[in-house]
Amino acid sequence: MTIFTKIINGEIPSFKVAENEHCYAFLDINPLVKGHTLVIPKLPEPEADYIFDLDDDTYAHLMAFAKQVAVGIKQATGCKRVGVAVLGMEVNHVHIHLVPMNSEKDMLFTNPKLQLPAEEMAQIANSIAQAIDPV
Repeated sequence: MTIFTKIINGEIPSFKVAENEHCYAFLDINPLVKGHTLVIPKLPEPEADYIFDLDDDTYAHLMAFAKQVAVGIKQATGCKRVGVAVLGMEVNHVHIHLVPMNSEKDMLFTNPKLQLPAEEMAQIANSIAQAIDPV
């Protein structure tokens, strides 16, 4: 069981942004910028770790959910765009990074990660959650 499945199951706390029957979105605890969110599918074990190994229905649910979350991120943060990255090397569970961007440099994963207090993370998650249409 991956750390992401433990987050979905509530065994590990997260700053949840949105959830539906098929997917879960939460703030990255080591964000590139404020509002950096991870979107993951709810998967049975063993979890798929490569996005293109997902069945078509799961892939479609994940991408539609990511779009809804991205719209909320853009509205809540006021960024110019929301960048999308699928790296999949850090955790063996499919995940999409949604990163608020005001320049392309905001998407450089080699940039230093932010260390934000829990209160600020909770406020950011709540702001994004409030900006998302019900999912």
